[in-house]
Amino acid sequence: MERLVKFEVLGQEYPLHTDAPAEEVQEILDLVKSQLENHSQVSTLMPVKVAVLASLNMAGKFVRLRREFEQYRVENDEKLSALVKKIEVALR
Repeated sequence: MERLVKFEVLGQEYPLHTDAPAEEVQEILDLVKSQLENHSQVSTLMPVKVAVLASLNMAGKFVRLRREFEQYRVENDEKLSALVKKIEVALR
C-alpha cells in the first residue's frame, strides 16, 4: 500500500510516495544522504550542484553493477548449459 514518506536533504524537506518496505526506504534515504554529505563536506558548491554530483556518482555505481551483473548472468548461463549437456550425456 502506497504511503507518504517525508525526508530532509540539505535542509530541504521532500515528500516521497512509495509502497516500498520501510527498511528499503530507509536504506535508500541513508544512501542518498551519505552521497550528498560526501560531496557537501569537501565542496563549496551550491546544493543543486552537490545533488547532481551525488546523482552522477550513484548512477555510475549503478551502471557498473548492472554491467557486472550482466557478465555474471552470462557466465552462469554458460556454466549451466555446459552442466546440462554433461548430465544429458551421462543419462544416455
